[in-house]
Amino acid sequence: MSKSLRLPEKWFRRGLWLVAAAFAFFLIGLGSLVVGNLPQPNTALEVEHFIPDADAQRVQAAINKAQALAHQTGRERDKAQLKYDAERARYQSARDTFENWVSTRRATERPEQDAELLARTKALDAIKQSENKAREELEKQEQTNLEASQAVSNAEVEMSQLRDAAYPQWQSAMRASELRVFLYRLAITLPLLVVAGWLFAKKRKSTWWPFVWGFIFFALFAFFVELVPYLPDYGGYVRYIVGIVVTVLLGRYAIIALNRYLEKQKQREAMPEVQRREELSYDVALERLSKSVCPGCERPVDLKNTEIDFCPHCGIGLFDHCGHCQTRKSAFSRFCHACGTPASKVVPVPSASAAKVSAGLVEPPGQAS
Repeated sequence: MSKSLRLPEKWFRRGLWLVAAAFAFFLIGLGSLVVGNLPQPNTALEVEHFIPDADAQRVQAAINKAQALAHQTGRERDKAQLKYDAERARYQSARDTFENWVSTRRATERPEQDAELLARTKALDAIKQSENKAREELEKQEQTNLEASQAVSNAEVEMSQLRDAAYPQWQSAMRASELRVFLYRLAITLPLLVVAGWLFAKKRKSTWWPFVWGFIFFALFAFFVELVPYLPDYGGYVRYIVGIVVTVLLGRYAIIALNRYLEKQKQREAMPEVQRREELSYDVALERLSKSVCPGCERPVDLKNTEIDFCPHCGIGLFDHCGHCQTRKSAFSRFCHACGTPASKVVPVPSASAAKVSAGLVEPPGQAS
């Protein structure tokens, strides 16, 4: 259609599409603010909120007590470990010293050192006893810490069981919150989609079509994008169901429109050529000719072929001759492109014999010698 429009009209239409896009942009921004200010899903809800208070307090107190005991026994175990490591190192050092001394005594074999041998052996035994006591204390602290850790684990398992029991209630509450938010958004966006559908069916070709299309773009964006940004389940169901319904309605409309168009074309092709020309608007005819189709039946025609003056499908005239300069021109032009004579002063396309006579190639009938 753009080839049949005047140059200013082309730019005006492009500008009006920009108006439609700008109108849709600002409506989408406003809609985003409105949707953003609607109630949101209650993300503050936690599973612990649905556990009975008495059970939650009892188990939590047990967890805190067990954790405190485990922390304390852990520190005592660390102390016992350090003490045991020190006693063991002291015993090892004393033993090394004793073994060196025994080796020296064997080398010298001095009997007067027997009393010192007994004293050193007794001292080494005392150090070994201290090491044993440190080890026993370490084992005791490790056992106490293990019991405290097991108490923490048992209490945490009980708390986990309470959470599992409360999970269905929490899930129901979250779904109720999400459904409430979803219904708020649906109550706003669904009417917008309905209004957009009515505008598309009734007003898309009206004088104010840029605002109509801008609102349609806004309604589609609001419904299919902004409806459920946090609710994929509900949103998926609604978007797909609405998409199916819209597709069916549009498909039905297209099928009916196609059949109506074909029936209308058959009726037009059965009408006289003069009447068919009167019903064709100038812009529609130029638009179809620019696409190399017949303005009457909209079937493809080779318009570059200078031997084709009539549509081979419906018979409507495509080219005629100027009544002033005899130039071949489009039958739908308002003026001759060669001399500017109005198209009302035209002559029929001459036949082949008439063309030869006008060219002086043969004599007219009745004048032959």
